[in-house]
Amino acid sequence: MPVNETSADVLYLYVVLVLACLALLVAGVREQRTHYVNLRAIPTRVLVNGIRGKSSITRLCAGALRGGGLVTTAKTTGTAARFIHPDGSEEPVYRKFEIANVVEQIGIVRRAAAYRPNVLVMECMAVMPDLQEINQTKLIQSTIGVLCNVREDHLAEMGPTLDDVARSLSRSMPIGGICVTAERERLDILREEAAKRDCELVVADPESVTDEEMSGFDWITFKENVAIALAVADLLQVNRQSALEGMWAAPPDPGVLRVHSYLSGGKRLRFANVFAANDPESTRMNVEQLRGQGAIDDPMHVVINCRPDRVERNAQMGALIADLDPERVLLLGEPTRSARTAIGPQWQERVLDLGGSRTGNELVAAVLDGIDQHASLVAIGNIHGQGELLIEALSELPQARTEEPPPVPPPPPPPVRMPPPPVRMPAPPPAAPQRPHSYQRHFGELPIGRHAPVQPPQTRRRTGPPRRQGRI
Repeated sequence: MPVNETSADVLYLYVVLVLACLALLVAGVREQRTHYVNLRAIPTRVLVNGIRGKSSITRLCAGALRGGGLVTTAKTTGTAARFIHPDGSEEPVYRKFEIANVVEQIGIVRRAAAYRPNVLVMECMAVMPDLQEINQTKLIQSTIGVLCNVREDHLAEMGPTLDDVARSLSRSMPIGGICVTAERERLDILREEAAKRDCELVVADPESVTDEEMSGFDWITFKENVAIALAVADLLQVNRQSALEGMWAAPPDPGVLRVHSYLSGGKRLRFANVFAANDPESTRMNVEQLRGQGAIDDPMHVVINCRPDRVERNAQMGALIADLDPERVLLLGEPTRSARTAIGPQWQERVLDLGGSRTGNELVAAVLDGIDQHASLVAIGNIHGQGELLIEALSELPQARTEEPPPVPPPPPPPVRMPPPPVRMPAPPPAAPQRPHSYQRHFGELPIGRHAPVQPPQTRRRTGPPRRQGRI
């Protein structure tokens, strides 16, 4: 082949390569500009980050804001990724090959912007610290951030220490915005990181949530989660009662903690699936709350499901037995030795090793054999494998009726007292000028709230494009 023809072919391939790169560059720039236009169409964007409870907090925030009359869309990435429409209905997020990728946030923002909402609430799906920062600065650009807690999880990506985890999670704080947190132990680190980003840190107080307010939920959640959602609602000037009513009506996440009662052979079993809280602190908090609410009682049996790729986690769950003090411990999966060696010697006689591959019916039979008349069964560790088989087999048992609590006698009437004589009080001093709301100081006027006229939904809400079931 002549040299001239070879040079021409190389030049041709080079021109094709350059043109293809230019086309990709133009398409990327166009997609980025379109994405930023969609972001600007949503006045308030809330990004929920942390270790445990992100999906529940995302749903609580969306429900609270809907209760206040704000057109709100949301997206969760927990047990099952969901896109939540302004009316509270939801649909699964379609993922090609069932692989999660942060790039899917671009399509979520485009879908949400079609509704012209007041607020978009997004759960952070990034684990790597660099991706968390990209998710905030490029994909969501939140005006309000939520950093719910700092727990012992994903240490390989964000650790090795909990202080490192706190700093990694802080990379999702909005620069010049507001961040809401319920974290207490590493609050100093969060304040330091917020100061670097000129971000106002709002600390939610779980003690401000009363037991009466928690009784409005028909599913189990924590006061920390509710306090965070109320703080976000307050930033957007949604009154507390409206926010609570919206949260009570919000549908829970598919992986939310619930207690089911089953009957089999005259034996009553209360089953609590705590697999979703797969770090020791969250697991202990879940069990303590269930006990405090009377959802489970003694005798309590604990199931630990082990996985070969989570040996360290298996040991953490085994060490937790000392705090839970159950009557019996059942070990599932492989390798069960990783959990058993972490269980103290005083509990070794209570351990039943059901390691290996077993059917769901075999696991249920082993559970029921150790019960006299009634018991509570708490499942911890990881759900995959033998844990899924156990849950599926338990769901086939007949449901037990809910036990009615005994009636509470009315309190005695208070003693009759004469009212004190009236006291003339001095006139109050003139009221000081009202400071602007925290959100107003950062971003100006709110999209809607107590001090803005609320228009009827049919005039404010714009119907989005037709929904396609199963795809976003």
